[in-house]
Amino acid sequence: MNEYKIFVVDDDTFYLTLFKQQLINIGCEDISIFESGTDLLNSIQENPDVVFLDYRMDDFTGEEVLNKIKRYNPDIFVVVVSGQEGIQTAVNMLKQGAFDYLQKGEDELKKIKDVLQKIGEVKDFMERNKPNLIKRFFKK
Repeated sequence: MNEYKIFVVDDDTFYLTLFKQQLINIGCEDISIFESGTDLLNSIQENPDVVFLDYRMDDFTGEEVLNKIKRYNPDIFVVVVSGQEGIQTAVNMLKQGAFDYLQKGEDELKKIKDVLQKIGEVKDFMERNKPNLIKRFFKK
């Protein structure tokens, strides 16, 4: 987990600091925090591996920021973090390319660890299968 370049964006400064500390507590080191979608998007060329994205922000919605991130680089893992309980919000974000959706609150540290572990498994799978994809492409 400590090898990931992680961006966290949330317009609640207190929550942002708390979230960063939770990432540090589980061994993450390369963490950048942003208080707005605009600030995050201005730094997206740094190509983070993972973005923890607040759903509700003042300048852009999480949905707008997600779409811009995915247009820039579809391989960035975006995890939407929200206090919203609505399942429809989660479904919409997943349909638009979010890797996962975490609800703020109870057991948050465990949820963060679990999603980073899932991302690691997906990245490992993609790395192991990359040569096979290239071979298949050139065989045609």
